[in-house]
Formats: sequence, structure tokens, C-alpha cells
Amino acid sequence: MTSIETLSTVNWDVAVVGGGNAALCAAMTAAEAGARVVILEGAPKPYRGGNSRHTRNFRCMHKDPLGPLTDSYGEDEYFDDLMLVTKGKTDENLARLAIRTSEACLPWMERHGVRFQASLSGTLSLSRTNAFFLGGGKALVNAYYNTAEDLGISVVYKAQVKHVGVNGGTFESLEVEVAGHPCTVQAKAVVLASGGFQSNVDWLADAWGPAARNFLIRGTPYNKGVVLKDMQDQGAKTVGDPTQCHAVAIDGRAPKFDGGIVTRLDCVPFSIVVNNAAERFYDEGEDVWPKRYAIWGRLVANQPEQVAYAIIDAKSLELFMPSVFPPVKADTIEELAENLGLPPGRLRETVDAFNTSCRDGAFFPTELDGLATEGITPAKTNWARPISEPPFYGYSLRTGVTFTYLGLKVDETARVTGPEGRYENIWAAGEIMAGSILGQGYLAGFGMTIGTVFGRISGEEAARHAV
Repeated sequence: MTSIETLSTVNWDVAVVGGGNAALCAAMTAAEAGARVVILEGAPKPYRGGNSRHTRNFRCMHKDPLGPLTDSYGEDEYFDDLMLVTKGKTDENLARLAIRTSEACLPWMERHGVRFQASLSGTLSLSRTNAFFLGGGKALVNAYYNTAEDLGISVVYKAQVKHVGVNGGTFESLEVEVAGHPCTVQAKAVVLASGGFQSNVDWLADAWGPAARNFLIRGTPYNKGVVLKDMQDQGAKTVGDPTQCHAVAIDGRAPKFDGGIVTRLDCVPFSIVVNNAAERFYDEGEDVWPKRYAIWGRLVANQPEQVAYAIIDAKSLELFMPSVFPPVKADTIEELAENLGLPPGRLRETVDAFNTSCRDGAFFPTELDGLATEGITPAKTNWARPISEPPFYGYSLRTGVTFTYLGLKVDETARVTGPEGRYENIWAAGEIMAGSILGQGYLAGFGMTIGTVFGRISGEEAARHAV
């Protein structure tokens, strides 16, 4: 811990704004390059780490088996997977840079204290593509903070950066409140890694309209976009649509903020999903879940009152990751509808129509099986089995926002673009610049890839400038 007096009197080489994965990667890389580094984490210590606390895996290219990863996962396949979910809305140069660099990141992560485990099964069959953290994101964050301490990096908690002082394209200082006390931080270079604006519900509502007030925020309540807004106001170039975000369908009983990854529901591929009128509205079996789970937040957001309901039967209950809250249970579809607050007769009609459209065929829960409906709209193109075996189960779904994609425009060196070209000594990493790569959609584990790759790049570049 660093005192306010020390914070304001030292002329730091590199100041890192934020305390999650991207910030830590930047700080450790800069420190190893000889820089005197301070991390300004807006959260109190028990909540340090931003959304990284809630992550559990890292998507990684590899030519051969690597650590916990099996087989191989090449650059082109990885890029094709990304293009599929973003529908082409990505900067190919930055995307391929992140993909290619990810292979070297995994051993680097291990050297800095991260431990991995074999991939999970069920709807997250990712043994070839994603490396899972032993102990989850909280263990990764704690490992990095331990390494940062060993490297002599100073950390200040409850340090909310209010203003980035820029003069003629050059960063000069930060105006910071530390536990409510104002101070000025001087540094030769700054890395902005303070996340998106998803916890600022008013900003979400400005972009989305009143519906956004019904959204739940999966991650940290401290990512309010203060630094992003400050840089915008000073003319920094931005990229991305403020309505685009990593949003998934989560348990409707989750808290407003910080429910984390455990509130996510992975039952959709084996269910039918209906709105509050008990009507289906999208293909639940369109693709394997890691490539489709992130579209469901937006789909639910477009439904009345921003709610939906997943309906399954007994034969599907054990096919997905267990939920943190038990499902609503009933012996009949009508009783289930009443328990969920749905019109019983209409849900019965929807289930019957779906069941009638199902066809015989081989069912393979961990891969695309082509077991599709016939004669119904929307179709279900995989894993379509009748919902007929009691008891029946249901989950309420709400839109859970992880992070927003409106961010600062950066180049291949992670340097931020100002109104008249690149800033001399301002870099960005993680969610605050992820919109440079993610135009829409999401690919499981890719946020950690962006944060790790551009965190390391920004730390190296900032240290090169400062030392």
C-alpha cells in the first residue's frame, strides 16, 4: 500500500489506471522493464481486480498441445470463430495480433503465478481452445497482485481517477481521489485500463433507452466509465457502438451488480426459451454454446420487460453446468407456467407445438448433432428433443451486461489516438479499448486474450518511453 503523500510526491515512470487483468499485465511488464510503477485501483482491496475476478478461462492459439490445451487451435480457425460472432465487425490487424500473441501469453501467465486446470465438460467443451484458471479469476488476480508486490509495484486502492491531464498531445498528470481525498499523480507515461461504462446505468440508458434500467450488471460496480468519458471530452478518438456489449442471459434472480459468472445459465441449448407471453423467439440450438451464449443477453433485452424463460424437462437437467440458484420445478407444464408467472394455456400450446415439430434422430449434447425441428418458426436446428418428461423445470432470464464495447481507439502498440494523431505517452488495454476489436458479439475467453495481450504491449511500450 502506498500513502497519498508518497503517491503525490513521486514522479512515477508509469501510472496504470485500473486494477484488473489488463492493468496488472501492463504493470508487471513495465516493472520488469525497469520502470517505477504505480497501480491506481478504484475499488477497495476486497473487490480489486475488476471483472477479471469473475472470469475463468483464456482463449489461446496454439500449434501443438500447450499446458492444459489439447490438439491445436490455429490462427485462421481462431479468427474465423471471431468473425462468426462479430459478423465481420472487427479490426483484422488488431484481432490477428491478439490471436497470434496469445500463444506466448499462456507460459508467461504461468511464470507470473497463474495455474491452470483441465477444461470443464458439458456445454463448455473447450479443451482445445480455452485454458481454464485453477481457482478461477479471483485466483488469477491474487497471483498477479502477489507477483506485482514481488516486483516492487506500488498499489493504491479506492483511487478513482477523475481527470487525465493532457497538454498538446502529451499526458502530464492524473487528478485522483483516494478514499475521497484529492491528489495529483505525476508520471512519465500512463496506461489506461479502467474498464468500460457498464456500471453507469444512466449512461447505459442514454444509449439503449429506458430498457437498460432493467439490465443486471454481472461484474464490478466500479466500472462507471469515468476515465473513458474524460478522454472523450478531451477529443480522444473512440471506436465502437455504445449499445454493443458483452451481454449474456443470466438468472433473473441475480443481484443488480457483481453477481459474477455463477449467475450465468448454460441450459439454453437443451431448452426452449419463451418471452413473458410464452412465445419462442429464437433458435436455441443455433450453434455450440461458447459461440452463442453471448448473443442471448441482447435477445432477452429485446423482449417485453427484458425478461425471458428457459423451459426444460427431467432428461435435460444434468446436461449443463449446475446453476447457482435451483430451477423452478413443477409436475406439469401448466403448473410450471403459474410458478413462473406465465400464461399456462399459452405455454402449453407453445410446448405442444414444439414437441410436435421434433423428429427422431441421434442426440449428441456436446457437439452439433443436426437434430432439428420441422415445420415450426423459429426452428431449433440442433438438440431438439420434446419437452415431455416430468418433472419440468424453468429459469427466468435477464440481460446481464459484462462490459461495454465503446472504447478508445488504439494502434498495434496500444497507443491511444487523440484529436490530432497518437498521444505521445498514453496507452490503453483491456475493456476500455476492446471495441477496437469487438464490434459486436463475443467469443468465450476472448476478453482475457485482449486484456493480456494489450496489457503486455502497453506496459512494454510505456516503459520504453519512460525509462
